[in-house]
Amino acid sequence: MGQEILDSHFSEADFRRFQERLVAETALLEQWLEAGLLDGGESMAGCELEAWLVDEAGLPSPSNAAFLAALDDPMVVPELSTFNVELNARPQPLRSGFLSALHDELASRWSRCQQVAQKQGTRMVMIGILPTVRKSDLCLANISAMQRYRALNEQVLRMRGGEPLELDIQAAEHLRTRHHDVMLEAATTSFQIHLKIGAERAGRAYNLSKMISAPMVGVSANSPFLFGHDLWEETRIPLFEQAVAVGASDYTRRVSFGVRYVKDSIAECFRANRDRYPVLLPQLLDEPPERLAHLRLHNGTIWRWNRPLVGFDEQGHPHIRIEHRVVPSGPSVMDLVANAAFYFGLLTALLEEEPEAEARLPFERCKKNFYRAARQGLEARVEWFDGREGTLAELCEQRLLPQARRGLERLGVPAAEAEPWLEIVAARVAARRTGSRWQRAWVKAHDRDFPALVRAYLECQESGAPVHRWSLTC
Repeated sequence: MGQEILDSHFSEADFRRFQERLVAETALLEQWLEAGLLDGGESMAGCELEAWLVDEAGLPSPSNAAFLAALDDPMVVPELSTFNVELNARPQPLRSGFLSALHDELASRWSRCQQVAQKQGTRMVMIGILPTVRKSDLCLANISAMQRYRALNEQVLRMRGGEPLELDIQAAEHLRTRHHDVMLEAATTSFQIHLKIGAERAGRAYNLSKMISAPMVGVSANSPFLFGHDLWEETRIPLFEQAVAVGASDYTRRVSFGVRYVKDSIAECFRANRDRYPVLLPQLLDEPPERLAHLRLHNGTIWRWNRPLVGFDEQGHPHIRIEHRVVPSGPSVMDLVANAAFYFGLLTALLEEEPEAEARLPFERCKKNFYRAARQGLEARVEWFDGREGTLAELCEQRLLPQARRGLERLGVPAAEAEPWLEIVAARVAARRTGSRWQRAWVKAHDRDFPALVRAYLECQESGAPVHRWSLTC
C-alpha cells in the first residue's frame, strides 16, 4: 500500500531538508544492517493484486471512489487511476499451509469485490493490460483523489522540463505515441509477490529474484495488447518503464531491471537510492528517524522490477522484504497462487542449491533473459547457468519446475499441497497457454473486437478455472 502525502507542491527548501533526512536515515539503516538488528525470524509470504473496474461493455469504469466506499475494506485501496484498485493479502509464514491461506484470502476478497462491483453496475477484471483501455481514458480527469498521485505527475513532468512522455514499443506491430502525464502507468496492473527474509540472506534473495524474473514473466505473461496494437507477450514491461521515464540510463531510470547484482549487502540498493535517484516527493514527515519514513517514501518512487523494501511489524521491529514485481495481474486467482508457488519454491531451492549462482549466470545475461522473456514469452531462447541455452519452456520443464518442487519441500510444504499449484504452471507450460496466448488465440478466432474479448475473458475468469483450461468460446 503506497504512502499518502499531505502536499503536492514543494519548495527548494523541502527538497534540501528531505535529502538531509534521507541521508541520515540511510546511514541509520546501514548501522542496523551491520549490527544485525533487523528481524531475522521466520520468512513470510505476502502479495498485492491490482485490478480493473469495467462497465458492461468491457470498458474502463472510473468509479473506484464509490466502489471502495461501498466495499469498506482497509485491505482494498485506490490505485493511480479511478478505474483501478489494489487488493492486499495478510502475510503468511512460509511453511505448510501458506499457499492455501493465500488462495483462500484472495479468493474471498475477490468474491466480495465482485459482489460490490456488480451492485454498482460494474465488474472486476484481473489482467495485465485491459485491451479496451484507450489513450483518452488515461487522463488526469481519471486520476485517483490522492495527493501522492498528483504530486507524482507534477514532479515527473518537472524533471522532464515539461516535455511529454514518449511511448515507443516495437514488436510485430509498432506503437509510437506521446502522452502529457503519468497516467500511462495506470494501464499496467500486476500481481506483486512479497518475501520477508532475514537481512543476511536478503542480498542473495534479491539477486536470485532477478535471475528467475525471466521464467516468472514467461510463465505468467498476460499483456499482449495496447491501444489496438499486438506487441510483446508482456507489454506491461516496456509500458511501465516508459510511463515515468525521467532518466537517460539504467542508473537513473525510475523503472528498470537494474545495473548489477548486490555484492555484499542489501544496503547497496538503498545507497543507490540516495546517491543516484533525485527526490521526487519531498514530503517532510513528522516521524522519528527510527521509522525511516523518508527513506521508505523515496524508495516507493523507484520501481525496480525487483525492489527491496523496509517494513515494520506490529511491535515496531524493522525487517527487509523483497517485492517481486514482474508478474502481471490475472488470469485467475488459481493462476496467481500457482505463480507464487513457483516463485517461492524456485527461490528457496536456488538459495540452498546454487551458492555460486551469480558467477554462473552473469548479470548482463540475466538481464537479456528478462527482456527476451517479456517479448517472446515461453518461446524465448535464454541462457541459464554455465551458458546452457534453450527456450524458457524447456528450461521450466527440465530444470525449474523440479527445483521449485524441491524448494517447497524444503519449506515443509508436503507434496500433496504443493503439487496442485505447480501442476497449474506445468500444464500452462506444456500447453503453451498463458494469458497472453489465450488472448491472442481468441483474437485470431474472433477478430479484433476488444470489448468482446474482455467480456469473454471475464466469463472465463469468473469460472475460477486456471487459464490453461479456458476455451475460446467462453
